[in-house]
Amino acid sequence: MASEDTKNIQEMKTDLNLLLECLKYQMDNPFSQKEALVTIFSICQQNSNAGVYFREIGGLMFVKNLAKSSKHSMVKEAALYTLGAVAEQNVYCQQTLCTSELFEDLTWFLSNDDSNTNLKRMSVYVILVLVSNNRTGQTLVRETGCITVLTQLFRTVLSKYELNLLDENAFQSYQLWSSVCSTLCVCVNNPQNDENQMLCCSLFPHANDWLINCVKPEIIRPVCSFIGLTLANNTYVQKYFISVGGLDVLSQVLVQLESDSHKTLSSAKLAVVVTKTVDACIADNPTFGVILSKYHIVSKLLTLLLHESLDSGEKFSIILTLGHCTEDCEENQYDLFKNNGLPLMIQALTESQSEELNKAATFVLHNCKKITEKLSLSLGEYSFDENEEQLKDINMKEKNLEEYWKKAKEILHRIEQLERERNEEKLQREKDKHNVSSMNINIQNTLKHLHADSIGRGPTAEDKDKSKSRKLQSYQSHGVLSTACTNDHQMKTVLKSANPVTACYRESGQNKNLCKANSSYNQNLQEGTTFEKKNSVSQSSDRVFKHPVPVVKNRKQQLPVTDPFTLCSDIINKEVISFLASNNHSKMLKYRCSGCIAVGKSLNSRNFSKLLHSCPYQCDRHKVIVEAEDRYKSELRKSLICNKKILLTPRRRRQLSHESTASGEIKKRRIRKNFTEEEINYLFNGVKKMGNHWNLILWSFPFQQGRKAVDLAHKYHKLTKRPEYAAP
Repeated sequence: MASEDTKNIQEMKTDLNLLLECLKYQMDNPFSQKEALVTIFSICQQNSNAGVYFREIGGLMFVKNLAKSSKHSMVKEAALYTLGAVAEQNVYCQQTLCTSELFEDLTWFLSNDDSNTNLKRMSVYVILVLVSNNRTGQTLVRETGCITVLTQLFRTVLSKYELNLLDENAFQSYQLWSSVCSTLCVCVNNPQNDENQMLCCSLFPHANDWLINCVKPEIIRPVCSFIGLTLANNTYVQKYFISVGGLDVLSQVLVQLESDSHKTLSSAKLAVVVTKTVDACIADNPTFGVILSKYHIVSKLLTLLLHESLDSGEKFSIILTLGHCTEDCEENQYDLFKNNGLPLMIQALTESQSEELNKAATFVLHNCKKITEKLSLSLGEYSFDENEEQLKDINMKEKNLEEYWKKAKEILHRIEQLERERNEEKLQREKDKHNVSSMNINIQNTLKHLHADSIGRGPTAEDKDKSKSRKLQSYQSHGVLSTACTNDHQMKTVLKSANPVTACYRESGQNKNLCKANSSYNQNLQEGTTFEKKNSVSQSSDRVFKHPVPVVKNRKQQLPVTDPFTLCSDIINKEVISFLASNNHSKMLKYRCSGCIAVGKSLNSRNFSKLLHSCPYQCDRHKVIVEAEDRYKSELRKSLICNKKILLTPRRRRQLSHESTASGEIKKRRIRKNFTEEEINYLFNGVKKMGNHWNLILWSFPFQQGRKAVDLAHKYHKLTKRPEYAAP
């Protein structure tokens, strides 16, 4: 293999040397020179090292001089195309060709009236290659005046708005104009160049005229790309674009394309392109979203989002635009709320598996949080120019929303009332405890006095003993025994209502219903009211004894049917009820149970079980629960197969994960992705605008997939330690 590679490299070098000699000795034969240049291009395309060797032997500079000095147009075109292809393949060749002399020659080719359309296309192609991902090239294209010539070509190449691509001359002119658009896009961005953006913003009025007069994919795509990249991350250029009516023009084009999207698929795709341009315009200036509210862009975007032909990337662009529209504009927030946009965002969260799409939907929901709180006060403040039937529908929806808000307020009032009753019961319970302790002290004092009187006195002490015993009986019957007088029926009903397992599954079932976003917004509100009512019932049941509420870590995942707690709940209920049916429950214990006393403590499924097991004075009710739980766990361990492991606690889960990694399995790590210059610019712009809110920065800019807020924070702190980034 090594010998074959060496042989191929040697043959490649020989061919390039022969072709370079052919170019030098065939100056009078343009056809031979053109064929030699095409052959050099093909060799450099097949072998990445060929361009480096061709530069080392001086071939690159010879072809550059040939393009300048040759009298034949076909040789100039072939030489320029070869230069562009070699520079595109190799960075070193790009840096070698990136000189002011070559940019001046290319400017002369573009401005010369004798140059044909194909020669101008090749010149534009070389400029595109030299400027792409090269800040030095962006500076040279501005200093040599080449960008001024490109802007002039953008205005003059296509003179008619009625574009006929079937005509050969019109098609060549369109190809030149499209190449000029692409080159201008590279001049202003990737990397971003503020000075070039300021120069290119003079083309906005001309671009607006094209968007208004020619709604075709061949025009809209390059124009929107040029506008979007020229606007990106430049507040001054964005304000200028809006001042010349650019955002109004984009809104009108978007409305027209959205109406045509139901007929043709291409209109829906073009509408997404225009949506991205609108997003670039308002991303750094959310207050400009007020202009979009005049055209009801939010409702149009929601309709476009439901189009079946769109992929996840296009839906992400639409949802991100919705987020920027609703970030600082209450009119757009209300429009989103009125057109059932919130259920669509919830549906996108539940159904989509794309991390970026979920972040964008969360961004929209976060923006609409304020309007949901102010909705009851601002329902009548919006007036829209619509037909009478549409106004009636809006009024009906507003009345329904008012009714739902009234119900929600009633539920909040009930919850506050229940909380007040619970606080009063706590205070009363503390008073009772204080009374019991004071009565116990009084009883002890009376017993001491009785004992002393019985020793020192005769029959009068017996009379006092009788009176004191009567007081003792009255105290006991009033203070202690009255708390234990509850019948069997009350205890059964309280136990059923306070069962933690059934309450947990009742809440989880309700949460599953709330997570479904396919239903309308009214149905979601009704489910929310029923959820609040059931929560109030579960809160009122905690006054007897407090059980730990199990924490549901992921509401999207459904709980398995064979969960140990669901199987254990029926057993506990039956045994407790059967035990309470007997006469043993009437026996009073001398000491209080820890499970009954610890009502005000923060309990969960772990510390409550430990609390019951460590208590030596368990009441009958908690004793039955502990015995049933232990018996069920022991039977479950016996029935399991040896190689299957049940995860009863988080500590055990960590031990199993350490055992699995120690046994030879290799943990999967994330693939390292270096930060690009564009991402670093996003990071500094986000910190400048939003501060150290890393999650908000991650949502607002298109970082690479897999980035986390912690990654942004670490990268920013590392960059600020460097001297060149000390003051971004």
